[in-house]
Amino acid sequence: MLARCTGSVVKKGADSAAATSVWGSSRAAKREIRARLHRMAPAIQRCMYCLDSQGTDIDHFQPKALAPLRTFDWLNHLLACSYCNSNVKREEYPCDEETGECLLLDPSTDDPASHLALLPASGTYEGLTAKGRKTIVVFDLNREVLRRGRVRMYRLCRDLLPVWHAKVLLGDLEGAGETAMTLREEPFGDVLRALCRRAHTPAVAELTYGRMLGPALHAWRHQEA
Repeated sequence: MLARCTGSVVKKGADSAAATSVWGSSRAAKREIRARLHRMAPAIQRCMYCLDSQGTDIDHFQPKALAPLRTFDWLNHLLACSYCNSNVKREEYPCDEETGECLLLDPSTDDPASHLALLPASGTYEGLTAKGRKTIVVFDLNREVLRRGRVRMYRLCRDLLPVWHAKVLLGDLEGAGETAMTLREEPFGDVLRALCRRAHTPAVAELTYGRMLGPALHAWRHQEA
């Protein structure tokens, strides 16, 4: 179906106007794309950029205006909330002047931890690379509502992970599974991943997070590996 749609773009001139026209009339293709993105999305259909709001829009990572023939390219589609898609990213696609590489993180191919450092207790991101720094700016990743959401998730992890670990140790696997599902379905899964990265050994985990949270984080990291 997507290949046929691309063929229609070519027949109409393979330019931005053609891409916009065919995209607007391809309801079945958009339903298929959206359904597949929903299955891939973090937590419960969260936006792949901010990880907070419900993903409602199909974002073309490389905008239609710049790459009309990628309008129906599956690898160019991401699930975004309306705020990230329409208010902040819009048609942004900054590239390095020397290499031509896009300076935005692609959540489907890039490892955010290689470009971004999250400070869970403050909910703030710091850029480790040019790509990370530009992504923070374009998506406004440190806006207050996102920082507050990440702090809330940090507190939730701090409270629920020891509960989950205690259930595991007691053999209450059903209860542990329910608690784990609660954590996995929460927005801002990046917070839990950031915590786990610092819990690579039991000793480091306990030294960093204390006697309750540290062992629980290390156990979570081990079972998620």
